Amino acid sequence: MIVAIITAAGKGTRLQSNINKQFLQIYGKPILAHTIKSFQEYEPLNQIFIVIPKGFEDYCKKEIINKYNFDKVKRIIIGGETRQESVYNALLEIPKDCKIVLVHDGVRPLITPDDIRKLVDFLIENNKLNKNIRGVILASPAYETVKKIDANYNIEYTITRNLVCMAQTPQVFFYDDLIKAYQKAIKDGFVATDDASLVERIGGVVKVFIGSHENIKITTPTDLFIAELIMKRNGKK
Repeated sequence: MIVAIITAAGKGTRLQSNINKQFLQIYGKPILAHTIKSFQEYEPLNQIFIVIPKGFEDYCKKEIINKYNFDKVKRIIIGGETRQESVYNALLEIPKDCKIVLVHDGVRPLITPDDIRKLVDFLIENNKLNKNIRGVILASPAYETVKKIDANYNIEYTITRNLVCMAQTPQVFFYDDLIKAYQKAIKDGFVATDDASLVERIGGVVKVFIGSHENIKITTPTDLFIAELIMKRNGKK
């Protein structure tokens, strides 16, 4: 069984809108609906779990899930105080016979079913070659020069650009590893900014699949504008 967790519990204050960013519309459809659609259309995927803020359950069910016939969405889950808590809340609801879990930001609507397919296939193929490989993340190459700075913003050294990438989502893992990684993080009081960091902590090797800069996370008004342009060009409406 392959399951996706789509995290959409944030408020998105940087967008300077009174509407939560995942519910803002692009071409008449909520951002979250664009995101779910790509997972709905990835045929091997069995179930989708959506994590949203408390109080939006009825809206999400009526205006997104039912309206667009997302029948793979099996449950709406209330998010926690942090993204890490939100993902863990969803992990606790996933069927125990799940083999692979994809975790994706609800405000990355430019992901495609083909991207998802490539990631899952990449994990399975690489795990066959090396059983220590327990996860795969989508990432974009670093085009800018990257500097390591100290607390006073003094440059300490320049990081070799081809050894750096910008982590994105989906991040894909074997279910047993991901739940174990989350449980250890809770026990240790460890907080990470992505799921791969937690799997790395338990000794799992996580590979990178280099994707596109266009898989943006909508955080600012500029991101929203760029996403609209890309969707129009790609015919993804």
